[in-house]
Amino acid sequence: MQSAADFIADTYGLGAGPWTTTPVTRGALGQIWKLTGNGSSSSWAVKELLFGCDEGQVDREAALRNASEQLGISSPRLMPNRDGAYVSRLTPPLGGSYVKLYDWIEGTDADASKPEMLSWCGRTLALLHRAGESAAIGAPSAWYEQCPQEADWEKLHEETRRAGVPWADALGRFIATSATELARYVTPSDPGDLVTSHLDMRPQNVLVGAAGPVLLDWDNAGVISAERELARAVYVWAGGNDFHAASARRLVRAYRDAGGPGVLKGLDSFSMLFATDLNYVRVQAECAVDPTVTAEQREFAGGQVVASLRKLPDLAAVSRLVEAVEGPA
Repeated sequence: MQSAADFIADTYGLGAGPWTTTPVTRGALGQIWKLTGNGSSSSWAVKELLFGCDEGQVDREAALRNASEQLGISSPRLMPNRDGAYVSRLTPPLGGSYVKLYDWIEGTDADASKPEMLSWCGRTLALLHRAGESAAIGAPSAWYEQCPQEADWEKLHEETRRAGVPWADALGRFIATSATELARYVTPSDPGDLVTSHLDMRPQNVLVGAAGPVLLDWDNAGVISAERELARAVYVWAGGNDFHAASARRLVRAYRDAGGPGVLKGLDSFSMLFATDLNYVRVQAECAVDPTVTAEQREFAGGQVVASLRKLPDLAAVSRLVEAVEGPA
């Protein structure tokens, strides 16, 4: 029977094999594989989507990624298949997953402590926001604008208790404290601040190759508040709750110098950060007790819940971060 590797190579017209896939890393929504072929000097990155596919979102990803190339932002090409589509589906005997094919990028992980990386992040985000001001059509996804309500959390907590997962009590404490506090700042965006952008600008999505930083993982590309994406990037790149004030100021300064339109205005600016973190805990907790997914997926999701609960934003720390950004350079 044809292997998944050979099927992908044929679907994308990569040439004769045999081809092999090697697992590289697993994310929340997908598994990354390295695709290589005997006699081929090229390697490719295959992203297997584990929870279905929104083909419209893939088209938005491709459009923004291709437009960013004209701005001088380096990123892996998202390759069309023989039919011109940016996503393909394996046959049922091969698992039936949706897959996307990218350039394979060699590089090292981005070091957010390096001044040049912080400046790169600020400039890159500003370029995306300036170009995306005229491309913002529609409203941000609810993932960035809304979060679970009290009844949602109570139902989920009961499900995790019945399932007997070891972190159910920790989830309950989180629901009674941080979930309520952070949710107060999750509100709809100002329509006048919307841009089309990457939406997941973090060090884990950047590799530094021979020619400089390469921005990966454009899956979430869409409409967002420039102010709120900037705020999330500052928090993540500066070190989270244990942030470095100088790092935060350098990123914001590079963003402003490059003409970025977003301006941090206080805790309300971090609505996207709070919403995404709250929603992530919820969907991973739901997956961890979902009998319809694989045991491997449930185990991964449970680990994500535990890790997320340890590093959720602290309102006092975020308040200090705002003050630090506005302080002397």
